[in-house]
Amino acid sequence: MKKSLTLDLSDSLLSEHRLYGYEEQLAAGEARLCSKTEKFTGWVSLPFSYNREEVDRIKAAAEEIRGKCDAFVLLGIGGSYLGARAAIEMLGGRLEKKSPTTYYAGHNLSGTYHSELLEELADKDVCLCVISKSGTTTETSIAFALLKDFLIRKYGKEEAGRRIVAITDAEKGTLREEVRKEGYKSFIVPSDIGGRYSVLSPVGLLPIAVAGIDIEEMLRGAADRAEKSEEEHLYAAVRNCLYQDGKRIEVFEYYEPRLQYFAEWLKQLFGESEGKEGKGIFPAALSFSTDLHSMGQFLQEGSPVFFETILNVVDPPGDLVVPESAGTILANKSMNQINRAALAGVMAAHRAAGISMVRIDIPSLCSYTFGQMVYYFEKACALSGYLLGVDPFDQPGVEHYKAEMRKVLEK
Repeated sequence: MKKSLTLDLSDSLLSEHRLYGYEEQLAAGEARLCSKTEKFTGWVSLPFSYNREEVDRIKAAAEEIRGKCDAFVLLGIGGSYLGARAAIEMLGGRLEKKSPTTYYAGHNLSGTYHSELLEELADKDVCLCVISKSGTTTETSIAFALLKDFLIRKYGKEEAGRRIVAITDAEKGTLREEVRKEGYKSFIVPSDIGGRYSVLSPVGLLPIAVAGIDIEEMLRGAADRAEKSEEEHLYAAVRNCLYQDGKRIEVFEYYEPRLQYFAEWLKQLFGESEGKEGKGIFPAALSFSTDLHSMGQFLQEGSPVFFETILNVVDPPGDLVVPESAGTILANKSMNQINRAALAGVMAAHRAAGISMVRIDIPSLCSYTFGQMVYYFEKACALSGYLLGVDPFDQPGVEHYKAEMRKVLEK
């Protein structure tokens, strides 16, 4: 049996009695998630009920893309790209020589970014994957128009169409209409799963598979994690207790740079799920030891409005021994040993300062563990939303800025 994520609450500054006081509410939340009557909860059973034939189609499409190009462009924003990017960055990107380099577009409105991207792609063989449920997301629509024109100029219309894969709504929307018209290969954004919970659906699985990552092993990790609930319940209870104690910010801290985009995915997951009705914990992320040299002072002695959730990779995939020239204290120690000492030192200093800390031990960085991590945080986030008294699956406030932006553009 492969190792699982483990939760360490010894520095949370919360009593077991207080945490276990949420048992009834959490059991009720678990029942709601598993009832199959709550909207956008298709992700709950996904690791067990996914369509095997569709996964085979995804793997075949990924293999075709891998054989056709050396540059794969993922077009999407928010839940349409963050989960996939988290997996690709965490698991090493180009795992095999024949895997194309993944590029990202349509996640910002910068003309500079996209013009430089087109320059970078000019002498490469390119395939695109555009992900949008509606087909009208501004950032993604603009990038798709730019890159589609680029492909047509480079290969001609017919071949360009063979190099485009779309992941969108099954029946409606402008992108689905274009798929029908142009004959692009396509996959479906599940109607019962919201974007930020869609990593283990075709939305995440296709681009992850293109990078050479084992998506079936990822689904196995999620399925094994789904059989457990106690730690997710405890983590949700901890977050609620600390929120009641006035902790309004959760700082996700990681000591392995490969977790940068997993932390970005966590920010969307928790921020969009909980931030409504004047409630919610603000999710932030810091990369240690880098950010200790910019934010360490605030964490140690600043306003006590936060708690820390430490993402600790127990067995990182690489290491180096420090040469003699680094000095007596550091020489002949491994970099991972020193990194672990930094983590221990930070926790000791913050413990002395009375800061609440939660540590989640991640056994290793592999496909199986990534699947576990996704399911672990999805479950904990949904339960946290229920404890907070909000719907963790909608995002009504997101549309407000879009409406105002449209007004400005129409003037």
